[in-house]
Parts: sequence; structure tokens; C-alpha cells
Amino acid sequence: MSSHGARDEGAVRNMVSGNAVVAGPLVMAGNIGQLALPPEPPRVPPSQVPPPSACFVNRAAEFAILRAIAAGYSAERAPRVVVVTGLGGVGKTQLVAQWVGDDVRERCPDGQLYVDLDDHRRDGAVDTAGVLAGFLRALGVRDEYVPPGLGERTGLFRSLTAGRALLVVADNAHHAPEVRPLMPPAGLLVVTSRRRLPSLEMDGAVTVVVDPLDIGAGVQLVRRWHVTAAEDTAAELVRLCGGLPLALRAVGEWLAGRPQLHLDDVVRELAVESDRMAAHQDGAAGAAGTRVGRVAMTNDTGPGSVGAALDTVADRLDAPTRHLYRLLGILPLRTVTGAVLRAAGAVSVDDSLGELLTAHLAVVVETGGGGPRYRLHDIVRTHARTRAGTVPPQERRAVLRALVDFYADAAAHGDALILGRRMRLQAPPSRSMTELAPDTPLFTRRDEALDWLDAERANLLAVLRLAAEERWHDAVWRLCESLWALYHSRKHHADWIEAHRLGIEAAQHEARPDVEVRMRNQLARAQYELGEFERAGSELSAAADLLGVVEDPRLGGVVWESQGLIAMALGRPDEARRLFERALDANTAREDQHGIVVQSYNIGQALVAGGRWQEALDVLDGAAATARDTGDDAMQPRIGLVRARALIGQERWEQAVSAVFAAADQAARLKQYAKLDQALSLLTELAERTADAPLREACDDRLRELRRRVGMPPPTG
Repeated sequence: MSSHGARDEGAVRNMVSGNAVVAGPLVMAGNIGQLALPPEPPRVPPSQVPPPSACFVNRAAEFAILRAIAAGYSAERAPRVVVVTGLGGVGKTQLVAQWVGDDVRERCPDGQLYVDLDDHRRDGAVDTAGVLAGFLRALGVRDEYVPPGLGERTGLFRSLTAGRALLVVADNAHHAPEVRPLMPPAGLLVVTSRRRLPSLEMDGAVTVVVDPLDIGAGVQLVRRWHVTAAEDTAAELVRLCGGLPLALRAVGEWLAGRPQLHLDDVVRELAVESDRMAAHQDGAAGAAGTRVGRVAMTNDTGPGSVGAALDTVADRLDAPTRHLYRLLGILPLRTVTGAVLRAAGAVSVDDSLGELLTAHLAVVVETGGGGPRYRLHDIVRTHARTRAGTVPPQERRAVLRALVDFYADAAAHGDALILGRRMRLQAPPSRSMTELAPDTPLFTRRDEALDWLDAERANLLAVLRLAAEERWHDAVWRLCESLWALYHSRKHHADWIEAHRLGIEAAQHEARPDVEVRMRNQLARAQYELGEFERAGSELSAAADLLGVVEDPRLGGVVWESQGLIAMALGRPDEARRLFERALDANTAREDQHGIVVQSYNIGQALVAGGRWQEALDVLDGAAATARDTGDDAMQPRIGLVRARALIGQERWEQAVSAVFAAADQAARLKQYAKLDQALSLLTELAERTADAPLREACDDRLRELRRRVGMPPPTG
């Protein structure tokens, strides 16, 4: 019995699959208004721009330009673009953060979106579709409503931000095409880059060049943490640090924790180290030479100036912190958590991270999932990696293997928690969640596991690449198999495709045709979702060629199912039905009840597409009964919607309305809001066909409210 059924003596009552009882037009319209919707979205707009540092020197010239831009901005005018360019470590992001806090926040009340494009860079190119997916979620769009392709995501982003006074900050851009899709129609786009972006300037962007601090501004910064510093000593420190705030702050924070030392001592040591590096570079004829414990870095600010400052600080860190700093130079990751560092062999992790944060060598980044995450500044990371070049190869390889094993086990646990029982070719992980993270669990619930995988997305791909380079093929394909839970849920298609190409190579190296079939099928599903049917078909043909040498019939089932979906998309329902029937036979052979339900549902879809209404109803009624008997509730709304379309084909309008409402009721209770959306849209069509004005109005109202709560534009028409 539906929880929204009615017992009106004068109403027409229809019994439908699932034993739902639905009443006549007026009561039906009232029941539509009772369908459960997702909770109200947060009313607080996104605020993602990092907060400014308390120790910031006011750059008067740059601020004058930026404040003039802010003063002239209004949401009604054409979009404005600002490019802030300068050397790494010169303070571009801090300048923008300070400007946003002082002048822009109130002018952009609809929110601030932030992305570090380097976090989304794959082989030099930015996954712009992935960036937009993150923006859409930050704007309130639920996962199931995020479209698959770049064009669709760009269009939805522009629709949602039209008329909004919104700020978008994109850090570390290399080229103009990386940021053009991120431009809000009525908002402000701020881009930071180490190079000028002339094509954006041609589009009307304003460029603000951030140079290293001059002596006066640098001395002012030094006196923030050393009030009594002599001007000539402070000026020499500024020169030795190349005028870079990053290097100055690192030296200052380190010195502040050692009151027994004087600024003169540090300046003398820096001068000696800088001269030594300059001599070394000259002797190496420009080669990037490295000595044990010393790093040669120029950063275009004078010979060895940055490297000398960072060496001075790094050499005097506590022993556990120096070890952790070296690990950070070994790991191919942009962000790390305490759990990752412990897995890699770090000790006294919390204290060591605290020391790096205090020294401004690391920062905390808010990426969600699994607790705080830490990142080295780009220049510091380069310094750490160069110092780590002295680590013996055997020790380096052991650290990296521990990292790969940690992620392989953690991803497997996440996959199991998110998707539950499903066909897996790998054995369960060798370590429990408690063994992986003894202090604080990485995740305990399905949503936490998905958020953790998403937050670790860039690291997971980096670890996959590492494992492939090291020829740890078993770890590669196991990680790929587990990442289906992330990629299929969050639609990170670029990562999905690259990862599974590596997975196919790993399966071939391991001589595992069963794994290769799985990898090719999962790759084909990404291509199918992107509409790349020819590429998907090629992968599936290669997988089908291997089915004769694999034992598990379910592998054939997944390949035939994917081939059937492509046939459906290409308008070939009879071919699709035959493929789905083969998939059904494969699942029946293994008595896989969920697989039987899914393939029966697919067959029903193909029969409906072919106009074979009664055959479809017979198959779908059987699928619904099996789903009900086996507790496969998640399939019921999907089956009900296809069943309704078969009834529409037979022009059995009242029964079709009842079937759609039953599906809507089930979807609402199961929180399948995309299916609820489909059901309400179909009910609206049926209300028009049957001239049921109350039902049409009720469906319109509920659908409009649903779209608002899931962050989507209202329905049109």
C-alpha cells in the first residue's frame, strides 16, 4: 500500500504493480504534493576563496588597480576578467585573498568559487569538465543532476549563474582556454598565472603584474615579526630571499621560534649559502646540480636565493619533521593527510605537520573527506623533491610501494561500502580499516566513503600512474576496479578513461583476460556516457573476443549489457533486446538475482522502444516481482517508469498514471530524486494528454520545488 493512497468512496481506484493504491484526479493531485523531497538546500552561498594571511604587506600599487576594478563592477555589466600574474611565491594568491576580503566579498553576495587548476591538470591539460562539476556541486546541484559532457556542464553553469553576482577565482592557469568556460555571465573571474595570458587581454581582461617586494615593502614585512630589525639587516634579508614573501615568511617563522638566535646570524648564513650556490651553478655551467642536503634554485630572483632560504629553514627542522619533509619530496601527491603520511612511514606526524605549518612551508587546504589535508607551496614542493633526490633507490621504492598498497586497500574498502555486494575479481583488502587508519577512520558511511574517494581523486590517479611506471600491475587493476564506485557516481570521465587504459595494460601484463574484460567494459561505459559510441563499441568488441577464455559467465553478461545499451542509444531496439537476453542468461546461470532484475528491466526497455507493449509488460511484471521478493528496492522505480511507458503505448491512461505515481512514490521514499524528477515530468505529460488540470498544476508545482532543492533551473514550458 502506498503511504499516500486515499480511500475516497467517489474516486476511481487502480491497483498497480507493487500493490500501490492510487485514487482519482483531485486526490491524486493532493498526493503529488505529499511526495517527499530532498531537504532545503543551504541558504549560505559558497565561500571557497582561501582566507588572507594575517601577515600581509599592503601592495599599494596593485591594490589601487584591483580596488578600481571592484568599484566599477556590477552584476548588470558584462563579465569582467582580472589576470594576476607573477613569479611563484611572489604572493599572487594572498593578494587576491586580501582583495576579496576587503573589497569584493560584499560586491559578490551570491558566492565565491575557487579552484587550483593544478589539482585538475592531467599531462599538462586541465580537466575543465571536472572543475565545472565541482562548481556545480558547490552551487547546490546534486550528483545525479551533474551532466556528463563539458558542453553540458558549461551550459548548466552559465544558466545557474546568469544574473548572479558571483566571484570565480582560478589559481595557476597556464592558458586562456582553461579558464574561459569558468567565466560567470554576470560575475567576476580572477585568474592567477605565472605568465601573461595575452588572449585574455585581447578579450578585455585587466592584467595586474605582481613583482617581488621592493626593499621598503620587504623591510616592512620583516618588521611584522621582528620589530627591532635594523633596516640594513632587514634589507639584506629581503635581497637574499629575492623579495619573495614566501621565503621571507618561512625564515621569519623559523626564527621566531628560536629566540636565542639573531637576525644577523641568519643573514650571514644565508649570504654564505647563496654565494656557495652561485659558485656551484657557475661550475656546473647551468646544470641543475644537487649536493647532499643542499638545493640549487633560482626562480628568476637571483642565484640560489630561494633555495638558500629554504635550505636554511629545512636543515634546522626537528629530525621527525625533516624526515616527513623528505617523504613529501618522494610522494607524487599534491595534498596529503596524516593517514597517508603514516602509511608512508612518517612518525610524530601531528607535531611535524605543525612545525611545517608554523614555518609556512605547508598550508591546510579544505577539500573535504577524511579530515584536514596539507599541501606544500609549489616552490617548496620543488625544493623538497630535489632534496629527496639523495634518498637511496631501495628506500624510495619501499615508500612508494607502501603508498600504493595503502590506496589500493582504502579504495577497496570504499568501493565495498558504497556499492555493497557486486561482482569483484580481486580478493578483499588485506588490511582492515582500523589497520589502515588506527587513530581516526577514513570513513564509516557510504557518503563519507564517496567523499573521501572524491577528495583523493587527484592522488588516486597519481598513484595509478606511479604503480604503472613501477610495473606493479596487480595494484593498478585492483585500484581501477575499486574506482568504479567513484567514477560511476561522480562522473569524472577524464580520470575514468585514463585510469582504465592503464588498467587494460596492467591486465595484459598480468595475463589476466578476465581482468582485461572488466577493464575494457568499465572504460566503454565512460565512453558510452560521453556519447562516444564507436570507441565504446571497439573496447567491447575487444572484450568480447576474450570471453572464450574466461570462466565467469557474468563477465559476458556485463559486456553484452553494455553493447545492448549502445544499440539502444543508436535506435536499434531489436539488437539491444537480443544482447540483453544473452546478459540475462549469463546472470541466470550464476543465480545473480540483482543481475536478473537489471537485465529483465533492460529487455523491457528494448521491447518498449520497439513498440512491443504487452511483451514489455509481461517481462517488467516479472522483474518487479523478483525485485520485490529479493529486496531489490532500488530497481522498483526504474521498472515502474518503463512499465508506465508500455501502458501509455497501449493508451491505458489511468493505469499509466497510477504506475507513474507508484514509481514517484517509491523514488521519493528511496531518495532517488532524479527518478522522481522523471516521474513528475512523465505525469505532467500524462496530465496534458488526459486534460487533468489539477494533476498538471500539482506536478508542475512539485517539479519546480524539486528542481529548486536539487540546485537545477526550473522546468520550461
